[in-house]
Amino acid sequence: MQQIPEIQISPSLLAADFGCLTSEIERAVAAGADELHLDIMDARFVRNLTMGPDIVQAARKSSNLRLSVHLMMMQPADFLDAFIDAGAGTLLIHIEAEGDHAAMLRHIRSRNVRAGITLNPETPAAAVAPVLPLVDEVLAMSVHPGFGGQRFIEEVLPKIAELRHQTTVDGHSFDISVDGGISAENAAAPAAYGANIFIAGTSLFRAADMAAAVRALRAAAQQGRNSSR
Repeated sequence: MQQIPEIQISPSLLAADFGCLTSEIERAVAAGADELHLDIMDARFVRNLTMGPDIVQAARKSSNLRLSVHLMMMQPADFLDAFIDAGAGTLLIHIEAEGDHAAMLRHIRSRNVRAGITLNPETPAAAVAPVLPLVDEVLAMSVHPGFGGQRFIEEVLPKIAELRHQTTVDGHSFDISVDGGISAENAAAPAAYGANIFIAGTSLFRAADMAAAVRALRAAAQQGRNSSR
């Protein structure tokens, strides 16, 4: 059986209160987050417009945690350096976006930043197979990108298993993250299928006790992983 990387919890700042972003980041850090996730939307790739490099830079000043920056952008190549310079520790691009994905991933890695590829729910795992040797992380979207608060799409689970199996085929290990509708109530399933990074916004930032919510999410994911052995 392949060695799966450790479970990590990644609160998504899309669900934070931007009126007090620094305190929201501090709350996530205190709650036990392993990294922070930032969704960048350009109103072209998805029908929404969110934060830019300045917000990433502000988050970098507020925490030493790794910043996972998810570019939901039609032409991400034009913005790679801007987000890396702002403090991204992981930079994720979409396989459905325009451009030379392999060249973009190589450029990200040349800047000593973790490179990641993202798949929408309908996109098969085979679509990213050519670039897997160039990635440190694969993000499987479990909702349609663009808006928070959506329901988890269970049909992505076999795709997560297929991606995890791929690490045994070519010997190249990478993290598998899952994003969309994630909570302690459903994290066990993607963990059992091979996910190890759990990105959650609403279920963490809207919780009365965020630390308890992070612990519950981590415990559920660990239970799911244990059940797959």
